[in-house]
Amino acid sequence: MYHQEFAPPEALQNTIKCFWYNKRDSGELQANFEVQPDGYAEIIFYFGGALSISNNGKLQSLPSPFMMGLLNQPAVFYTKNRLEIIGIRCFPWTVFDLLGLQPGKDGVRIFEHPIAKIQSTLDKLIQAGKVDDALDAVKQYLQDAQKGIPNSSMLFKAGFAMRQAKGAMPVSQVAAAAHATVRTLERNFKQSSGYSVKDVSGLIRFEQVRNQLWHYPDTNLAGFAHELGYTDQSHLSREFKRYSGTTPAAFARNAKKGKQAVGNNFVAFIQA
Repeated sequence: MYHQEFAPPEALQNTIKCFWYNKRDSGELQANFEVQPDGYAEIIFYFGGALSISNNGKLQSLPSPFMMGLLNQPAVFYTKNRLEIIGIRCFPWTVFDLLGLQPGKDGVRIFEHPIAKIQSTLDKLIQAGKVDDALDAVKQYLQDAQKGIPNSSMLFKAGFAMRQAKGAMPVSQVAAAAHATVRTLERNFKQSSGYSVKDVSGLIRFEQVRNQLWHYPDTNLAGFAHELGYTDQSHLSREFKRYSGTTPAAFARNAKKGKQAVGNNFVAFIQA
């Protein structure tokens, strides 16, 4: 498996965290991989093999592109043969405005949008091995889409504060950092992302624990719980299991096994 991340152009930095490219070959037998929740939304283009998601025990085929919204539980995807992915990792309070879609709480959203028109162009470039050109085409499309969409300095300041605090900042302090009242911030946040500030903060904080345990499975959880503002280690463990479906100890054990196979920079849906 190969994975690489790319910084967004300056014009998109308030909207997009990064672009990424991933290539894997699962062979002819169907393989699956799990996507853990975090505090980002992803626009996913894929090429080569088919991609499906487990939905109430049944496999649902996914078009390209589709959106991975905020998750409250892991999602399991299935694929086989060669699969290449271009992902756009967006801040959840910007992705719906960028695409002109109504916000919602869909974990996986299938949508109709003009962005799908570049799929055939990207497919040809990926088949020709021109990954950089494919990424440039996606970046250019999104830069053009961004024009005319006013950036909300309130949401940017709020999001920046939440990220800087690793999800451990009370809503009142997030509002103060955004120079807004709690009521105004919450209204604008829900209108843009479909979620409350507290919802996204919880996912950001879980993401910190998840990444820490992936990279450093032997982390002292009691100390890390204090660092992230959890009441104690038990509080951290309850929240971790709420989002991941497993305990921190079990996740750490799987991380040790998983890194041997996929490398140290792989987390969930390549969310490092």
